[in-house]
Amino acid sequence: MTACAGSDAATSKFPTWHNSQVNAVSRMMVAGGVVAATSMKPDGALETVAVDLSNGKRLWAYPATMAGRLPGMGVSAPAIMETGKGQGVVVALDPTKKGRWNALLIARDAHSGVQKWTRPIHSSFGPQRCGPYVCVSEHTALAGARTVVLDPATGKQMWKLPGISEVEWSDQERVLLLRLASNPMVESYELKSGKLQWQQPIEQALGPGIDMSGGWAFGGTGDDLVGYVAPYTNPQSKKVSTFGLFSVKIADGTINWMRPSVVRVYPSGSPGLAPVVRPVDRQGSYGGFARLDSASGRVVGQVTAADVPGSGWWLAFPDRMDKLGFLKHGAKGTSFDLVSGKPVAVEAERGWSFCVTDPKPLPLRGQAPGFYSTAALCEYDLGTGKRVSPATTPPPWFTGSQDGWRLWRDDKGAMHAVNDHTATAPGMYG
Repeated sequence: MTACAGSDAATSKFPTWHNSQVNAVSRMMVAGGVVAATSMKPDGALETVAVDLSNGKRLWAYPATMAGRLPGMGVSAPAIMETGKGQGVVVALDPTKKGRWNALLIARDAHSGVQKWTRPIHSSFGPQRCGPYVCVSEHTALAGARTVVLDPATGKQMWKLPGISEVEWSDQERVLLLRLASNPMVESYELKSGKLQWQQPIEQALGPGIDMSGGWAFGGTGDDLVGYVAPYTNPQSKKVSTFGLFSVKIADGTINWMRPSVVRVYPSGSPGLAPVVRPVDRQGSYGGFARLDSASGRVVGQVTAADVPGSGWWLAFPDRMDKLGFLKHGAKGTSFDLVSGKPVAVEAERGWSFCVTDPKPLPLRGQAPGFYSTAALCEYDLGTGKRVSPATTPPPWFTGSQDGWRLWRDDKGAMHAVNDHTATAPGMYG
């Protein structure tokens, strides 16, 4: 199956490809010149797909599954990491049913797909890269849930922790984990030994009453990790949990700044690069929109509550995120300069917004209902509310960039890439 040059190439002088033979429903992961993603086949079955980063050609695909992942977390992506000498390993969950095991964690050579090792799994949120290793929370549906750190070349267990954790940032020496417990914490561990370096309770940053059920997002930038915890309304008490944004120093876990009682808006940049938020007061009323500086937490631009139009709009941001647009599908919208807060004429304004505003859950075979694919962005003319055609390349704040490559999926699930030498930075999904 070959990749084909699409309309991207017509507008770009950079190496570009797109592969429409896949329906990527997870985030795309990159290492060692290979892109790995979870794709959905027409019959609703999942597969792990590996694609050559340089040209988009499919390298291999194997059946995939999710065993114990929660729908609100989205479809899990494979983990991919380099093992030296240009080699890489892709680690993913394959379906199996043997006794108490519901899946097999399988590591494969990134280029050839040749199997390297397996590990039976009862339930898991899926594998993640943590520096040079693989981190996996396993037995997540059982009382004995734990997080294990494995050598990607051999599958050997390096160290483990009790409970469920998610990798939020890592380099070659350390990993920052979100420990999902009754008192959730961000903790830093030395990767080689598993030695705890520091821990920071999220209640320390945002206040008591944290409940992670509403979701969360993290993004690393420079020396800091910026975290967002979304609000959750308890069905019994009707109380809303504590929510907001905060930043900690990667080196020692000290809190740089905190912004309680703000919600992150979508689409927008990674919390670590370009957080855009709305304040919410005690009565549940929304304020205006503010873009924050991820280094200081200060407001760098805002649109006041009085300027927010009535209803029926969707947020839209241009490539540089210096304006905030209110898109009305098929009608004239409004736009504001984010720095000055003043309205701008929309006739020549374009903005990126969600391609689909009422997404349908994926018809996945043998999985819990309620999983959605990773969202796609489309460009709109704010003056008319119509989609811009032909499609151009989405902005770096959405795609992020890794070693000069930017990757995204379109609203049909096709994979796209451009090597435009953009500086390495996180995208909307961190």
